[in-house]
This record gives sequence, C-alpha cells and structure tokens, in this order.
Amino acid sequence: MAIREGKDGQGSKVVARRNAGVAVALALMLSVAAAAAHAEDVLAKIRDSKTITLGYREASFPFSFVDQDKKPVGYAVDLCLKIADAVKQQLKLPQLNIAYVPVTSSNRIDMIASGKIDLECGSTTNNAERRKKVGFTIAHFMASSRMLVRTEDKIKNWPDLRDKKVVTTKGTTSVKSLIDRGQVRSLNMTVLEGRDHNESFKMVEDKAADAFVMDDVLLYGLKATAKDPAAYAVVGEPLTTEPYAIMLPKNDAAYKAVVDREMGRIIHDGEIYKLYTKWFLSPIPAKNNLTLNMPMGYLFRESLRFPSDQVGN
Repeated sequence: MAIREGKDGQGSKVVARRNAGVAVALALMLSVAAAAAHAEDVLAKIRDSKTITLGYREASFPFSFVDQDKKPVGYAVDLCLKIADAVKQQLKLPQLNIAYVPVTSSNRIDMIASGKIDLECGSTTNNAERRKKVGFTIAHFMASSRMLVRTEDKIKNWPDLRDKKVVTTKGTTSVKSLIDRGQVRSLNMTVLEGRDHNESFKMVEDKAADAFVMDDVLLYGLKATAKDPAAYAVVGEPLTTEPYAIMLPKNDAAYKAVVDREMGRIIHDGEIYKLYTKWFLSPIPAKNNLTLNMPMGYLFRESLRFPSDQVGN
C-alpha cells in the first residue's frame, strides 16, 4: 500500500520511523542471538574438550587458596569439584580433566563473562549488579562486612574510625558499603584499596591503614594466619550481609540446571554441613592445622532450609 507524502513530508517520516523500528527489533534479535552464542553451550564445550575450567582465588581462605604445594584448595573449591563430578556424570564422560585458572577480585567477573572459566570457586557475593553479567548458583555461605583492626588501637565500632585510614580490597562489594558508611556518619575516613586480601591486611600490619573492612570470615582467616593473631581483632556492627555463591556463565539454562541440581543435592543430603565442619570447625592441614572455630551463622543455617539462587540485592 502506497503512503502519500504531505507537504511536510509526514509520509516519509512515518516510513522512516517504521524502518527504524524494524531496525531496532532486528538489532535486538541479533543481540539476543549473539548473547546466546557468546554464552555458548558450556556443556558441549566441556564434552568436546573433556575439560572443565575452574577459577580459584589465591588468598581467600578458607574458601579458595593455595596450599604449600601451590594447589588450589578450600571450601568453595571442594564444592566446585563436586559440581565438576556432576557435570562428568551428566555428560557420561569416563574422564574429566580439571584446569585451574587463578582469578582476582578485579577480573573474576570478566573471566566468567568472557568464557575463560566455567565456574568461579571463591568468595563472591551474589548481587543484582553482578547478575547483569554472570549467573550464580545457590549460596554456599552468608558473610557480614566488618573490620579487622590492631588490638592496641582499641577501635571497637565505626564511629572510632573518624579521620582514620581504612583499607578494603579492590573490586569487592565492601568498597561501596564502606564509602556509604563514611558519608552517612561523616567520619572523614580516607579509603584505600589493596590489590588482594593479603595486601590489604599487610597495610594494617604495617600501620599504613587503621582498619581493613571486608567480610568477617575472610578477616577471621587472615587473623588466624597472622604471626601474632592476638594482635588483631574483628570488630564492628555488620555493615551488610553478603550471600556467597559460585559464579557461572549467564544465559546457559542447561548448564545452570546441572550446577543448581548438584548444589541442591549437596545441601539436601547434608554434605554441606560436613564440608562446613571440615573448613570452619576442624584443623586444616593445608594451613598447618589451623582452626577457625567459626560456628555456622543463623542466617546461613536458615538459608539452607530453602535453597535458592535468588538472594542479594
């Protein structure tokens, strides 16, 4: 049907708008297709290569760290290995190789989003902002942001940080929480960032910072491994509650179903409690039999009653 053009060229404008609409719709369809292609069929990739690639952290004790032989170990690594075995069974592979790739707070999301790793086995918080780029399975821990300080400084809570230097690790959710707390209470804090948890802790050791703000369990781990654990304390009211979960590529429903199903089985069969006891309540050989003595928190215990990946704001 022809469109008659008026004096003001309205017909041409209508056509242009329609063409633009078609172009936008087509671009959207191509974008969705491209996203699906980029997410790719992870199970097919693993089947073809007979290898699953696990991202690990070098200093996120007890979730993911390296032992004396530089081998990745930890609570989250154990969970990833169970998931890897479930993938192996799903694909009916007689053998599945495990490839380990170190990741950091700064690059872990990109490593998953770009397909360089198939699972991220660490201490990563599941939140809405990150879910725009990556997927998460069921939470395996609930942490709270607090601070590690030198005992001699007698810092007990956030108001004590007025005009102090405070460090947190680059790329973590604690950065925003810390800045928000400083703004709300006008504490005039100087916020520093360490490249990883070890560097952040060293800044407190060296008195370059007065406090290290991070998830409590990581702080307890760093305190326990310090030369003089009694010289440090984990203090302060919780800033936030952080649900830790294993990351995986976004928009791959088949792969996520395998991962979620295995995490659900680990929880329902009670294996999660055995792993928790191994890493949080018992001597850890990989850390010279150090014991965290950190009982399972109420929020985490309650979350295990209704396992879900729909956590975090």
